[in-house]
Amino acid sequence: MQRANIVLWIVVTLLPAGVAAHHGWSGYDSDKVFDLTGVIRESGYEHPHGYLKLEVPGKTWLVVLAPPSRMERRGLPPTMLKVGTTVKVVGYPHRTEADELRAERITVNGKTVELR
Repeated sequence: MQRANIVLWIVVTLLPAGVAAHHGWSGYDSDKVFDLTGVIRESGYEHPHGYLKLEVPGKTWLVVLAPPSRMERRGLPPTMLKVGTTVKVVGYPHRTEADELRAERITVNGKTVELR
């Protein structure tokens, strides 16, 4: 019985940290659609979401992509997200982070991939 209480305490203690670690999509304003074209300055093909640092005239954006497994299934391997590549991203801006965008789709070398 004591062991069950310890396990329960661990679960209750750690659960909020796990939930907070993965941000929800409500932080992005789906009423505003941004269409950005720029040059990849950095990319990460990692969990839970891939990302790009996208340089557009006057600003560098953090673009949150889909999970790597989804991008791979939809035909967007990491080799397409090389630094120096020009891409077009359509997505929603973050409500509080002025330089962050959640991508809905990305166009690389004429190929458009739906991310959501």
